[in-house]
Amino acid sequence: MERNTHYNSILDRNKRIAWQEDCYVDLQSTPTSTSTKGEMEDVGWIQKHQGHLQRFITTPLLEGALSHMRKLELLSQGEEAQVQAGGQLQERVGTLTSILNSDSQMYRLITMHDPMVQEHKEALLLQYPTPSDSLSPGPCSPEFSSSRILLLVDGLSDLQQKEHDLMQVEATRGARRHHVRQLALAKLLEPLTRVSLPPRVSLTVGVAGIGKSTLVGHFVRLWSRGEICTDVSFVLPFAFWELNTGEKLSAERLVKLAFPHMTDPSLVLSGTCRTLLIFDGLDEFRCPLDFSETVPCTDPKKEVSVDDLVTNIIRGNLLPEAAVWVTSRPAVASLIPGGLVDRLTEIPGFSPKEIRLFLSHNFPKGDTASQIWTHLESNKIFMVMSYMPCICWIVAVTFGYLLESGWQEGLPRTCTELYSHFCAMRAEAGEPRGREPIKMDQLNGNNRKLLGSLGRLAFYGLLKHKYTFSEQDMRAYGVDLPSTQGGLGTGVLIREDSPNCVAYRFTHLTVQEFLAATYYHICSKRAIFDLFTESAMSWPKIGFQNHFRSALQRSQQAEDGHLDVFVRFLAGLLCPAAVRPLAGLLAQGKDDGGQRVWAAGLLQDLLGSGGAVVSLRSVNVAYCLQELQHTEVLRSVEEDLRCGGLGGKLTRTHCTALAYLLQVSPECSEEINLSACLDYSTVKSLLPQLLYCSHLRLENNHFKDDVMELLGSLLSAKDCHLQKISLAENAISNKGAKALSRALLVNRTLITLDLRSNNIGSKGAKFLAEALKMNQVLVSINFQNNLIEEEGARALAEVLLSNRKLVSLNVQKNCIGADGAKRIAEALKTNRTLTELILSSNQLGDKGTAALAQALTVNHSLHSLHLQSNSISNKGMTALTKALRLNRGLICLNLRENSIGVEGAKDMARALQENSSLRHLDLTANLLHDEGVKAIAGAVKVNRALTTLRLQWNFIKCTATKSLAHALLTNSTMQLLERNWTIPNLQENAIGDEGVVALAGALKTNASLCTLCLQENSLGMDGAIFIATALKGNHQLTYINLQGNGIGESGAKVISDAIRTNSPDCVVEI
Repeated sequence: MERNTHYNSILDRNKRIAWQEDCYVDLQSTPTSTSTKGEMEDVGWIQKHQGHLQRFITTPLLEGALSHMRKLELLSQGEEAQVQAGGQLQERVGTLTSILNSDSQMYRLITMHDPMVQEHKEALLLQYPTPSDSLSPGPCSPEFSSSRILLLVDGLSDLQQKEHDLMQVEATRGARRHHVRQLALAKLLEPLTRVSLPPRVSLTVGVAGIGKSTLVGHFVRLWSRGEICTDVSFVLPFAFWELNTGEKLSAERLVKLAFPHMTDPSLVLSGTCRTLLIFDGLDEFRCPLDFSETVPCTDPKKEVSVDDLVTNIIRGNLLPEAAVWVTSRPAVASLIPGGLVDRLTEIPGFSPKEIRLFLSHNFPKGDTASQIWTHLESNKIFMVMSYMPCICWIVAVTFGYLLESGWQEGLPRTCTELYSHFCAMRAEAGEPRGREPIKMDQLNGNNRKLLGSLGRLAFYGLLKHKYTFSEQDMRAYGVDLPSTQGGLGTGVLIREDSPNCVAYRFTHLTVQEFLAATYYHICSKRAIFDLFTESAMSWPKIGFQNHFRSALQRSQQAEDGHLDVFVRFLAGLLCPAAVRPLAGLLAQGKDDGGQRVWAAGLLQDLLGSGGAVVSLRSVNVAYCLQELQHTEVLRSVEEDLRCGGLGGKLTRTHCTALAYLLQVSPECSEEINLSACLDYSTVKSLLPQLLYCSHLRLENNHFKDDVMELLGSLLSAKDCHLQKISLAENAISNKGAKALSRALLVNRTLITLDLRSNNIGSKGAKFLAEALKMNQVLVSINFQNNLIEEEGARALAEVLLSNRKLVSLNVQKNCIGADGAKRIAEALKTNRTLTELILSSNQLGDKGTAALAQALTVNHSLHSLHLQSNSISNKGMTALTKALRLNRGLICLNLRENSIGVEGAKDMARALQENSSLRHLDLTANLLHDEGVKAIAGAVKVNRALTTLRLQWNFIKCTATKSLAHALLTNSTMQLLERNWTIPNLQENAIGDEGVVALAGALKTNASLCTLCLQENSLGMDGAIFIATALKGNHQLTYINLQGNGIGESGAKVISDAIRTNSPDCVVEI
């Protein structure tokens, strides 16, 4: 570190002096001792350099230093005045050195800072060692440290605040939020812009197992090695589970207890040095945080309750100059008022690509990684769960163990099977991998006892939302601590050590939930009281069925869903395949086949019950049926979804099953097609689940404006993930458009909106246009066939003047007329973002076309223009072709079904000789005749840009065909220039035998033509022979259409033989 940077890093982050490099003086001395005697020996430390100060210091530098030390309260007002009254510069420097010489705080800052920081960094590196093998047991041991990034988010969604972590991941299919900014870990404490301040309180959220503590450890290691945040003098990491042991603490005592090597924490507590306090794992803090009732405390030496201490630090009453970084699971993070959080970030999970890389990294040899990946793809629930790196690790070690140990019964298909195998594998500690299949009946009885006590601990901890346990907790639930040091204990438990206490937690929240389910499963068969009442003082409950029903009821009543995964495992344990791996650990009674059938019936009934809206509690019932492997209803709905046969079948049961499939079915991974099957009530019931879809097709559902109110609320929600939605062919009027427009004002995810074939009219178009002026996300909107007329076109033209995101606009078949086209054309003169404009079937005529042509002379960003069926004659064509000579951006021009004649074709030919950007030209169904096409063919000889030319239905005969053939001969060098002429389409003309002969001759030498359409041209047998002959010399053709030419079976055989011999890849339609 350079000298000036080194000194600046010691000082406060917002109040640094811009030291001048040419007059910097090293004021640091290295003390040999921190004792009082050492300080006395160095009492003249500043006087040694007094001569240098008087020689090199300048007046502005002295003034800046005085101001800065005054703000830091290193100088009193009287001392500052004493220096200023010194007269000459040298006298003032002398006065300042005298004052500083007696200032013990400044002395400590400069002489003690570096040794204390270095000692602290060394201690942290010992406390946070670099993790070893990613497949070793440990907390979130997968390698997600160096490449992890944070996502800047605006706030916590309702889903994050109210639902179980796994439900959050499943509902969103593990998809990351859209339109969020990424933040590198190194920039966690930096301002986002040049004019903003660094955050004081940063809050990072992430579901269980996402790697919050791992990220904190990685940050601490990087800082300790001097790789990030070098301007921070001290990083003080605290774990909330450690704070559970204290009743009253002061800020000073907290630092001393956590970091005994910091004998003098005054540098931290005084705010002189930049400090970062990290509080990791708010969800593990047992004390309730109540920011409204907190007693203010500003004295770092005053002892207060631990929760008051934390809230005062976050509020800034204590250590106001220190930055604070808190990590938490999302639901608990909402306890901190949003107004106190300067920066909210989220840790994203593994993407599918990262999951695959993780598997490849940990199984580099053989095909184990590919086998696991294939299984994940066919069982989407495992893929979604692997979004959480810790579960990805569980999946990897379990599946890898089964594959390498020769397990013959296939990989698990349910979560219960997965966790049964995981626990069985961990209980087999010491058994060499791959030596022989698992034999759980030979396991020692200690593991069975340990499983029972850990299950009881897990179950009652789950009921109390308790996820870390002290040694006293462990003993209270009968856990033999020495037995946790081997076998099952080391596999499912993690021991956390700190200087002050020891704590235990399960490898992951789902492991705790699985063990809780095993305990409940066994105990419910013999318990006579409600197991949810730990004191056993309750009404008698006798028999497994009563206890199972009780668990389901409590799960359905829990608003936060914290029992959802527990009851899934409980249902799954009734499946023989799930309990088989634990046969030696679970004290099984008689076969549970009858209970399984009964439970399936109960769950089936629950699937069809509930309120008007399908909640996530109802969806969890479907997950329970999946774990139970009772999936008849789920498979039936999935098949109907695949075939588009859901219409009229969406009962309450089917809606719940559909909501489940929206999360896990491969059919819903990219696009969800719910066309022609929904109505108002079903949309309302599915609304919470539709929120997390990315691409929805809701076409032909006869939706009216009331449904648009529902969809508007969906698009307005903070949780909305929708990117594309098609509402084509419904009955939406201007009122429905108004509801959608309100949503577009706040929506930040939707990029494509299709309103084709509705009835929004000009008024609805105006509503949507007002929203589009503000919306900066939507890139494509389709108004086709909505009768928006000229007034609607005028509103959309105003959008094009201000909107800088819209790239595709479709107003086909809307009767906008020439005046509407003129409005849009005027907007195009300044718009530079729109790339596709579809104005087909709008009665533009030559006047509207001329206006657009004028815009094309200055607009070079529009790539595609569709003017089909607009009554364009030669006059309009003349205007367009003049523009094409100047335009450098248009790539696709559609002029189908107009009235363009020979003169218009000649104008186009002249334009093609000069234009170098147009690649696709469609002149289908005009009045070109031979003379017009002949002119275009002449242009093709010199044009090196055109790749697609459509000329069907243009009264083309032999002469024009010969011209095109000659053009192909000349154009045979295009392939060398990386150009090819893809589709000359001559369908529905009368080119005759002579035309075919000419084309066949050209095909023998042309090396670029790929597709040739000669449909309905009366070629006959002779034409077929000519084409077959041409195929012997041309091998670029991939498609030929000869339908409707009467070539017969003989002609077909001639061509098929030629293809088989010379062009086996060419497709010929006869």
